[in-house]
Amino acid sequence: MKPIIYQLLPRTFTNYNETRRHNGTLQENGSGTLNAITPKALRAIRDLGATHVWYTGVIRHATAQYNTPAIVKGKAGSPYAITDYYDIDPDLCEDKRRRMQEFTELIERTHQANLHAIIDFVPNHVAREYHSTCKPKGIEDLGAGDNPAWAFSPLNNFYYIPEAFAPSFNTDGYTESPARATGNDCFTAHPSKDDWYETVKLNYGVFYQGGGEKQFDPIPNTWHKMLHILLFWASKGVDGFRCDMAEMVPVEFWQWAIPQVKEQYADMLFVAEVYNPARYRDYLAAGFDYLYDKVGMYDYLRGVTSKNWAAEGITQQWQAVDDIREHMLYFLENHDEQRIASGFFCGRGMCAEPAMIVAATLGTNPVMVYAGQELGEKGMDAEGFSGIDGRTTIFDYWGVKSLQAWANHGKFDGAGLDEEQQTLRTFYRQLLRVARSEKAITLGDMYDLTYAQGEGFNKHEQYAYIRKSGEQILLMVLNFDDKQVDVSITIPQEAFDCLSMYAWDRVTAFDMLSERWLNTNGEFQETMNEKTMICFTPNTPIKMHLPAWKGVILRIENKLF
Repeated sequence: MKPIIYQLLPRTFTNYNETRRHNGTLQENGSGTLNAITPKALRAIRDLGATHVWYTGVIRHATAQYNTPAIVKGKAGSPYAITDYYDIDPDLCEDKRRRMQEFTELIERTHQANLHAIIDFVPNHVAREYHSTCKPKGIEDLGAGDNPAWAFSPLNNFYYIPEAFAPSFNTDGYTESPARATGNDCFTAHPSKDDWYETVKLNYGVFYQGGGEKQFDPIPNTWHKMLHILLFWASKGVDGFRCDMAEMVPVEFWQWAIPQVKEQYADMLFVAEVYNPARYRDYLAAGFDYLYDKVGMYDYLRGVTSKNWAAEGITQQWQAVDDIREHMLYFLENHDEQRIASGFFCGRGMCAEPAMIVAATLGTNPVMVYAGQELGEKGMDAEGFSGIDGRTTIFDYWGVKSLQAWANHGKFDGAGLDEEQQTLRTFYRQLLRVARSEKAITLGDMYDLTYAQGEGFNKHEQYAYIRKSGEQILLMVLNFDDKQVDVSITIPQEAFDCLSMYAWDRVTAFDMLSERWLNTNGEFQETMNEKTMICFTPNTPIKMHLPAWKGVILRIENKLF
């Protein structure tokens, strides 16, 4: 199965409150809940094409309501500043006394919708005011057994600095002495606003102040505690973990922990947020199923969409990781990146349609969509802590207009969407369902055609490739240009040989996105007739008209009319 992951932040996904007060409180701006992610919502996500849902920010984290505001980012806080690894964020629950039950019921509904559930595992750092009130009996709290007199010890869960915590900004109401290292490997008592000041780095037995010496024998205390946390959530029915900043945790921990989890939960999925290509294969060898492809494919597709780079360079991106490409997670949006339709990216969601086709169909590897991406969400609100940065906030209580228009107060019928939003969502639905169901995409081989193109093909603005499995042949042609173009595609003999394809004088070419047939004039029509029989032979140009920012997925079939 090709995983198609739909990422959503429950806090914003089902928040129907329309006040949107800048820097507003929970009482003012409201919050989405787990219970509001209903069977109807989940069926709509499945209908879009998803196979997995990544529930972002469900584990209890620091908020201004329950923690010292001076060390909380925004009123709602960062979902990655965990205060209790064994608890659910109470903001997301209708009955706070039943918050774990509400979570497990959500997991059950997810499975009933034929979807898999992924949650965050945040291994590198915790909130500065971490304290678990929900830990199972017999489990020692993180830091409870530490000796703060030791700057480093594999017996400690934290790193200590022999002076009081004194950042370069006001932390009125919060004291910490001795100070602990900050989550972004900041080993000073004086982190800045640009540091992850709201978090404390966890100690996995690496003596960073001592040149990075590794003390893994005996197994560090933190390893045992974090493995227990993984197994705890696995027992709640989750199907996978997206591991936050996995590369800031020693690969040896993953080599030790992941096999133990999979010994009990064989199908458990592990996705790593890793940004260093030189370490990709180390983390895969440690047991990860998939890795972020951010610094390669994401960055490049963004560059092509933004008219900064040539489309033909996409080839270099997949070739750089060709031996592990099936393990690379493609995406164009997530909570860390700017929205496609923002003023910081390209201003309209439809402009990234060809890039999204590449992300969804180039390989057998997974693809991810961030809630609202399929609606052209702009992320240009001044929510509070986030400001106008082209992202949908993870730090503030906020209602997202496009999601509210689609959800329609729980009906999930898209009644409030405008025409462009409806058109874009239809595109995503068609694309993701094709990506999920067609064997040529989920299992097949790929042949990059771009190098073989000559006149009638602008390699700066167009890209083309073939996917094949058995008798199924799909031809993808993408136009990144902001105007309609006439494209001529040549399929070389080498492609026929490599993919074991037959040459036919008469085939049909059906676009699975627009559900129209390519005709001999290079146009697309709604009915099949004699004009839709084209030639599929080596070095014979296939001509077509492609609108601006569009692409096609042509199903090539040897059919007699």
